[in-house]
Amino acid sequence: MTEASLSASPDSAISGGVPSAAPAPGTPIYRHRLTTRIWHWVNVVTIFIMIGSGLTILNAHPHLYWGDFGANPDHPWFNPPHAPSYLTIPAGYNLALARRWHLTFAFVFAFGLLFFMISSVLNAHFQKDLRIRRKELAPAHLWFDAKEHAALRFHDPKNPNARNIFQKLAYVAAIFVLIPAMIVSGLALSPTMAAAWPWVLEIVGGRASARSVHFLAASGLVIFIIVHLVLVILAGAFGEVKSMITGWWTVPDDHGAATQEHGA
Repeated sequence: MTEASLSASPDSAISGGVPSAAPAPGTPIYRHRLTTRIWHWVNVVTIFIMIGSGLTILNAHPHLYWGDFGANPDHPWFNPPHAPSYLTIPAGYNLALARRWHLTFAFVFAFGLLFFMISSVLNAHFQKDLRIRRKELAPAHLWFDAKEHAALRFHDPKNPNARNIFQKLAYVAAIFVLIPAMIVSGLALSPTMAAAWPWVLEIVGGRASARSVHFLAASGLVIFIIVHLVLVILAGAFGEVKSMITGWWTVPDDHGAATQEHGA
């Protein structure tokens, strides 16, 4: 790698810490740490299986309630549409097998999150890359970034490796809100776990509420994934996927990129 590429690491290219010189288009930058890449690709498989098996479980009783109980005579707050067999795991209706798949990969999901959080604290990924600063929430800053996204300009040419505020908010919501909500509500749905830790039922407001929270958190995560995939395609799928495999990302051509500071 060139000297320029080695100097543009995740530890230097962050919001509030602009590299000494803006890297030229075509410069390779080390963007994703090994622990982040491992967690990402494990989650690709894990979430795919959990969504498919979860749809099979939901098909068994496609009604959602709030409170401690919920059954056919009760009035649900939402009746999710029946998921077709080509979206479910297994492809045919097999509730027992779907529960086995779901529970098995739920452990992978939960311990994967724990691994990622510990490693991200130790390597300062959270503190340096995802920390939201007060100035980034200023209306002028938010408006500027919103206009840049609308114009399909996703990288600041002066600091192309920095996460913008919308990326930070999305990842913080997914990592610290949606995924923990899925895990806690999933524990509450397990009779064994709920018996051992009755406080998980109290947190979500009852077993029926746990099912609703689980559905809402999973739906939020699905929306996050869809938006993520769309933005990856718009930003250049080959380069983005390559960076998540090797860790290295090539600075794109800054044609049409913003030339002013945020909020200017």
